[in-house]
Amino acid sequence: MHRIAVLAVPPVTNFDLSIPEVVFPAVMIDDRPGYEVVVCTADPGIVPGYSGTAVVIEHGLDAIAAADTVIVTGTGAREFGDPRVLEALGTAAAQGKRIASICTGAFVLAQAGLLDGRPATTYWLFSQEMRERFPAVDLQPDVLFVDDGQILTSAGLAAGIDLCLHMIRADYGAVAANAVARLAVVAPIRPGGQAQFIETPLPPETGTSLAATRDWALQRLDQRLALRDLAAHAHVSTRTLTRRFREETGASPLQWLLHQRIDRARELLEATGLPIEEVARRAGLGTAESLRLHLARRNGLSPSAYRTSFSRR
Repeated sequence: MHRIAVLAVPPVTNFDLSIPEVVFPAVMIDDRPGYEVVVCTADPGIVPGYSGTAVVIEHGLDAIAAADTVIVTGTGAREFGDPRVLEALGTAAAQGKRIASICTGAFVLAQAGLLDGRPATTYWLFSQEMRERFPAVDLQPDVLFVDDGQILTSAGLAAGIDLCLHMIRADYGAVAANAVARLAVVAPIRPGGQAQFIETPLPPETGTSLAATRDWALQRLDQRLALRDLAAHAHVSTRTLTRRFREETGASPLQWLLHQRIDRARELLEATGLPIEEVARRAGLGTAESLRLHLARRNGLSPSAYRTSFSRR
């Protein structure tokens, strides 16, 4: 079982704090929990919240020593970090533990020196503050999350869910991550490079949303789909399709389509014994070589290595 320590730095952001508590315990592998989640803080007891509410946290920083992953959730303490917390994070990083942050938790990682020279992100509203106070951080202000190997950071609020699903996908595969996404009723796939700020985050009530076209495409991933095919289904020009696609998803139509194809291939590799060529065909990636190329870029693994690591058959 993978052990996660969720580090609450007061004043805590309650929504961010609840994300790992809800998402990770939903992972079941062979009818057993995939994660053990412990919430901890420097001074156990009543911990003040950023919005005026408070939470009760029973565990102290010693929980970090037993963890494989440490997640620092959103906090109002962007300027003066608790030295005990910064020391604990530094020790955890030195021991090779995976360290992640949600929203303004990135400021705590930056204060601990863990983001120096690394690409990272945070909630876009505080990007300028991050850039001014921590110039050594390679800030990526427009993305949902950044995975830099041992250190991962996410933007605000719902982007924390995306980061948690990304970590589940890395630990247990796409099937497990998508199962949790369905339980949480959230989109299973939002790549980290997707834009934080989407002009139209909810489909308009005018009936002009491209949701139906995206669903149509998902049912035909094994077929050749060009930009003109998507535009024809949506009854718009390719230029209008591209503009509205970016407004609704933060990605271009073909970027979005490629990501769906790669994720379909990962699910087929995990859940079936199909030959690699057939997996590539059903995912719409054409050839086994094309699948190898895209999977290596996205996951750093060959199809056979991915199947060996994540197969649930």
